[in-house]
Amino acid sequence: MVDLVVLQTLSYTAGAISVVLGVIYYGINLREQTRNRRVALASNLLSSLNSKEGVRDYYELLSMQWTDFDDFYSKYDSSVNPENFIKRAHWFYICEHVGWQYRQGLVDLDTINVAGGLNIATIWRKFKPIYDEYLKREGFTFPHTDNLAEAIWKKYWEQNPDNVARQRQMTETAFKHEDVSRVKVDKQ
Repeated sequence: MVDLVVLQTLSYTAGAISVVLGVIYYGINLREQTRNRRVALASNLLSSLNSKEGVRDYYELLSMQWTDFDDFYSKYDSSVNPENFIKRAHWFYICEHVGWQYRQGLVDLDTINVAGGLNIATIWRKFKPIYDEYLKREGFTFPHTDNLAEAIWKKYWEQNPDNVARQRQMTETAFKHEDVSRVKVDKQ
């Protein structure tokens, strides 16, 4: 017959194993919930850029043309063209927030790319020279957007090396306002 002490020991061991398994399950579940919340936050932010209005703003921003910073300032600065400023600010404030999330490790690049990451990178490449000049003159910048856009471009070129020629043509169209030879579109 089985001794009562052995049965009691087996009972305690089974209870301890159940508690350990419960803690492990809780930890895994908590980590997955946190990841899902991060993805949901980034997706919610990016969904406004992918809405009908967001896509319209994207193409309006891409179609803007200027020759240099002073030309841009005279046509599009917030003091001259508040409506255009609102469109740019909407785009770049969202990009800055998503860029901060990316830099903090709260959201991964694949999630951002699925939700329109290449559009973020394209818009940033078009406006980066302008915001670099704003930084020099007024101290205004978007550091997280810059970091995010560069990471998106790098991953894009790694995954799509055959698209370099096609992207160069698109870049030449989007960057009519500047010397295209300065824009790096080769695989980084």
